[in-house]
Amino acid sequence: MLYCGFDIGGTKCAVSIGTYEKGEELNILSRIQFKTKDIPSPYAVIDEMIRLMGEACEQAKVEVKDVAAIGVSCGGPLDSKRGVILSPPNLIGWDNIEIVDYVQKKTGIKCALQNDANACALAEWLFGAGKGTRNMIFFTFGTGLGAGLILDGKLYSGTNDNAGEAGHMRLGDYGPVGYGKNGSFEGFCSGNGIAQIGRTYAMELLQQGKTCAYAKSMADLDSVTAKTVGDAAEAGDETAIRVYAESGRRLGQGLSVIVDLFNPELIVIGGVFMRSSDLLYPYADEVMRNECLPLAYNVCKVVPAKLSENIGDYAALAIAANSM
Repeated sequence: MLYCGFDIGGTKCAVSIGTYEKGEELNILSRIQFKTKDIPSPYAVIDEMIRLMGEACEQAKVEVKDVAAIGVSCGGPLDSKRGVILSPPNLIGWDNIEIVDYVQKKTGIKCALQNDANACALAEWLFGAGKGTRNMIFFTFGTGLGAGLILDGKLYSGTNDNAGEAGHMRLGDYGPVGYGKNGSFEGFCSGNGIAQIGRTYAMELLQQGKTCAYAKSMADLDSVTAKTVGDAAEAGDETAIRVYAESGRRLGQGLSVIVDLFNPELIVIGGVFMRSSDLLYPYADEVMRNECLPLAYNVCKVVPAKLSENIGDYAALAIAANSM
């Protein structure tokens, strides 16, 4: 079947056309993107995406009339059941945008909306590392930490689309800040969180007259990122390794709760984990072995996400495919 995906982000938007049949591989036929800021208003952005759907179909040598469904992936908060985008922090002015009704009336094509974490979970389940599973949890582990829940062979989004906000769980009384809460799961297990831990550890050394590979002076602290710490850890820097070990142990703490609650067969983790699982997972697994119920731990695998390139395109198309 032929599907269209709208991937809406604060920096860029993309329109993709692809074909997919259940059990087979997704084939992305064409893709067009543009900068979100270049379009003056939310509905003008949506109109541009609808227009580009026609161009993308032309590029793919298919007809718009043959598109079975349109999937929209967007950062939350949103209401997927009503098809409304509710003031995402990275999309200023996108307040109560009734995107599903608008797109359906403009195109005559079925449309579905999901937040980006749920969309990525669907993508990994249908096309990526989770293909063939019935109970899979996906974690973003990017700038922040969100989760998408595939339970008993379908996406679970909760009463009002707030299921899977694992990043808000508090793992410690003190710690790096994430999701507006110090010591949160997101604080310890996100790109921003690792950078915070890295700065704290580096400052301790610098105040003692010592340095580490990723921060030689106080002036370097502002430029510390998860990547600079990760690169230093891969090169053998002891402080950087300690930073990732801390994040890894907290990851294990958070995942232990998820494993005991949902009894998944697979946990798929993207973002930083996808690039640095060797630095994180040994510490996470050690905690999980001690904390999880053995029967639940023994049937659950933890793996890096498979869909790294253009995950947003896969995610938006997955929403469309899952809506049928």
